[in-house]
Amino acid sequence: MGNKILDKRGNLSVRGQIRGQVTIFIIIAVVIVALVLGYLLLRGSLVAQGVPASIQPAYTSFVTCLQEDAETGINVLESQGGYIELPEFVAGSSYMPFSSQLNFAGNPIPYWYYVSGNNIQKEQIPSKDDMEEDLADFVEGRIRNCNLRGYHDEGLVITMQEPDADVDISSSRVKISLNMPVTFEKENDTAVVRNHEVTINSKLGGLYDSAKTVYEEENDKLFLERYGIDVLRLYAPVDGVELTCSPLTWDAEKVFDNLQEAIDANTASLKNKGEAGDYFALNLPVDEDVRFLTSRNWPNSFEVLPADERILIATPAGNQQGLGIIGFCYVPYHFVYNIKYPVLVQVYDGEEIFQFPLAVVIQGNNPRESLNATDATNVVPELCQYKNTEVQVRTYDTSLNPINADISYECFGNTCAIGATEAGTLKEDFPQCVNGYVTAKANGFKNTRYLFSTVQSGTLDMLMDRVYDTNVRLLLDGALYNGNAIITITSDYATETIVYPEQKEISLGEGQHEIHVQIFRNSSITIGATTTQQCIDVPQGILGIFGITHEKCFDIEVPEQIISQALAGGGKQIKYILETDLARGSVLEIHAESLPLPETIEQIQDNYLLFEDKNLEVGFV
Repeated sequence: MGNKILDKRGNLSVRGQIRGQVTIFIIIAVVIVALVLGYLLLRGSLVAQGVPASIQPAYTSFVTCLQEDAETGINVLESQGGYIELPEFVAGSSYMPFSSQLNFAGNPIPYWYYVSGNNIQKEQIPSKDDMEEDLADFVEGRIRNCNLRGYHDEGLVITMQEPDADVDISSSRVKISLNMPVTFEKENDTAVVRNHEVTINSKLGGLYDSAKTVYEEENDKLFLERYGIDVLRLYAPVDGVELTCSPLTWDAEKVFDNLQEAIDANTASLKNKGEAGDYFALNLPVDEDVRFLTSRNWPNSFEVLPADERILIATPAGNQQGLGIIGFCYVPYHFVYNIKYPVLVQVYDGEEIFQFPLAVVIQGNNPRESLNATDATNVVPELCQYKNTEVQVRTYDTSLNPINADISYECFGNTCAIGATEAGTLKEDFPQCVNGYVTAKANGFKNTRYLFSTVQSGTLDMLMDRVYDTNVRLLLDGALYNGNAIITITSDYATETIVYPEQKEISLGEGQHEIHVQIFRNSSITIGATTTQQCIDVPQGILGIFGITHEKCFDIEVPEQIISQALAGGGKQIKYILETDLARGSVLEIHAESLPLPETIEQIQDNYLLFEDKNLEVGFV
């Protein structure tokens, strides 16, 4: 029974037993309090403060939506060079093949550097602030579409007010703070949660910083152009001399094919780190891995001079009087190349990839000139620094309903961002300019420009025409056509081209449109191999010392070619399109007539002449 204590009367004492029991009760109480506190702390991390248990699953689903939307936006930023909302598309030209975006596996990615169709060097590098703003807008635009229908079916009433998101991008995480009152009501339980926050473990910020470092290294050292020039000199005739009395010839198409194949392979071999002496190791000042990709299927341009059609010819020298006695003839050659091709740069850590494209430009066998590498958004023209004229801008649709639009001002080639209309109105200071342009941009509307001088205060009302995504149906000789065609529609506000039937939707607004359709069908026209003869005078043995020569001829062969697609239908038409046709979701139906399927080169040329006189029938159904 343990130790017993006798009192003065000799009776057993129970004080020792009582003390032991009290100690046990204290320990149990401490454990219970700890468990309760632990539960409350854990519960606080799992349950939003003030949200009843009956509502908690719905709120948890809402926060999951917020996280998924944020993760989707981060993926878009990383895959589109730091953009979610793409800059305005600018087409290329035959001189410069680059548009303002590279289409990579169906995903348009804005170039960080490119040369416009009119030979102007362009940069469009987003800042981190731009990315944060883009992601915030993306989350605000999607969060109200969170699918909570299952909870509605259970009798839960959910009311969402206007969202206001704030995004903070750091090197290893992205924090989303959403101010958006959400009310949950179920039977006698009601909860209002105003502030919601999620943190995504993402290397977006760090990858972006490294991508900018790679870009700045390229812009400073032009290492991609220099590797391209190495490939050019290894795989194409550039400069040289050969001892021969016969002309040297090269097929330019074969030269370009070899160059493209070599550029693809050598660009893909470039890497960030490598052993000493590794030709392909760039040793860039970034910790992440870097990959460089290009493809002959992307827009590119290869030019060479001098060239006679497709043939590069170098004629011999040294067959002048007196040199033939030793049989000494030589063929010097010097060809000048202009080469332009895109490279997609991928900076990655594990499975997370940030990518951006840039243009590689080699002009006259030399790399292009460097630009000062700066964020395009941080370059503020001097004009924009002095905004001192208050102007009120009001934006409406054609029914005079106010719409929200981004407002900018163009003057002397400079564009100044002014702000955005709220409820269709903006009152802001503009830089002073005579005959500048106020530009309004809004989703679902034509970009609108008004001539407006800002030498004194005033008010400008801008009407913006809506554009609609419209389905296109093409018929050939009265029957539905699903073969290859190129459809181009030109208006006063845009030019859009679709490749039919892969693309069957185009954005149209009210106004005059020129519709241009070219239909291509399979053909098997063979351009036979040709041989042309070229003759030169060469010294005649030992008599050459006396200037006696004889004619020597050589053949230049052009290999056989096959044309697999030929123009076989189409035409042109000018049509005024009404907004009423577009608004009701009508299909733009284009009726074209066929042309004879050509079987010879001459018939292909005839079809292009016939095409000029072909008209289309265009209507809405």
